[in-house]
Amino acid sequence: MLKPLQILSIAIYLWCNIATMAWAETLQDRIQDYPNWSNLPSVETVQGSEDLIYPDWMQGTWQVSSTLREQTAPLAPEIVTPGFEQNRQFIDQPLIFCVKFEPQQYFAQQAFALPKLLSGDRPIVANREFNGTEIATAYLGEAGLRAVKVDPTNPNRQLTRLNGDRTLISTITARVTEFPNGQEFLSSEITRQQFRGTPQIYLNTVETTTDYTLQTPDLITAKQITAIYLSPNDPNFFQAKTQPVALYLYELELAKIPEANNKADF
Repeated sequence: MLKPLQILSIAIYLWCNIATMAWAETLQDRIQDYPNWSNLPSVETVQGSEDLIYPDWMQGTWQVSSTLREQTAPLAPEIVTPGFEQNRQFIDQPLIFCVKFEPQQYFAQQAFALPKLLSGDRPIVANREFNGTEIATAYLGEAGLRAVKVDPTNPNRQLTRLNGDRTLISTITARVTEFPNGQEFLSSEITRQQFRGTPQIYLNTVETTTDYTLQTPDLITAKQITAIYLSPNDPNFFQAKTQPVALYLYELELAKIPEANNKADF
């Protein structure tokens, strides 16, 4: 357990470093600077149950080909995250799964209020439960996944149950989006992850920054970077500071599934 003095020093350290991150770095700049990242991106704290809004041209069901092109551990060999070496098996091996983006159905007006139906023009959001299930199954196989559940009152909270009574609790805490033009969309989300079911609970922070480009109405390409940061309770936290301890670069291709096929398959 952290002592009060340790907690205070961590709070001061984080506040000072967050202040230095306040300069207006765009997501385009950030992607161009990869892999030379030294801190988290400039993001905004998620307010309540607000979701990530996608452009209208992403609406629909898509077959995704996701390929890990490279992975780096900037602080190796001193600091290497769990699972980093095992992930090498996925390099240049496309993983195929489906994702859905659809009009938002509900929103929670205030704390302890029941979700309410939206009317009129509704923003496009990810079907996080469907997408999470598809992605987890692609990586783990059906035998490795028990269930993916999203909090019905808050799309930013997700529970993934794995075999062996292991659980991953994911909470999106901050995000930012950019629309440079009508055919490009960039987003970055910061997620706090908690792994349970192991001898010691493991915590970390994950950044997912993606640059989507609309090639045709039925084809989207994207570059996606996932960065892993240590949590303040990690013994190596002060050594890593705000620098990511693992970086993964993916290339994505999203091919739209025709509506008729979509209804037949899902």
